[in-house]
Amino acid sequence: MAKLLVLFHSRHGATQALAEAIAQGIEASGCEAVLRRVPEVSNGLDTQREPIPDTGYLYVTKKDIMQCDGLAMGSPTHFGNMAAPLKYFIDSLTDVWVKGGLVDKPACVFTSSSSMHGGQESTLLSMMLPLIHHGMCILGLPYSEAKLHETKTGGTPYGVSCVSGDGFERLSDDEHILAVAMGRRLAAFAQK
Repeated sequence: MAKLLVLFHSRHGATQALAEAIAQGIEASGCEAVLRRVPEVSNGLDTQREPIPDTGYLYVTKKDIMQCDGLAMGSPTHFGNMAAPLKYFIDSLTDVWVKGGLVDKPACVFTSSSSMHGGQESTLLSMMLPLIHHGMCILGLPYSEAKLHETKTGGTPYGVSCVSGDGFERLSDDEHILAVAMGRRLAAFAQK
């Protein structure tokens, strides 16, 4: 059974909700979804976090990265880019890159923003760049997914997204359907 890592950073729950919907699509396709998050970073970057969070999903490890058969990676949009905690973790993966640990594995990206024009697509593209350097095969969401034509909230061909507004409550129906479809697509490529 293919093991797919769903790695994310989430502050207010929107990116986590996308991660959970992607995991739902992965598992509906007969693969194992492993949800992991990255820890926050402090102003003193050398400050160590506790190795296990008090609540929520476990923090990702390099072992999780090396053992995955595919990767879905998500971050909230911060000024049109991925959030610092995710970038900080990615920057620690030089040894994985040297070993070619992610070469030819499928990957997709996802994001959330507080507004429709909050930089979702540039954030998705920024997350793709290190994955391309790792030799991963980047998957978008094709327009054969009908909801991409209909959505008035999140959703792009670059990866799934969510518009959280002032206070996130839940994914829209379109956002949820597209996230599940992204999970199914990632699983299908991992199984190939």
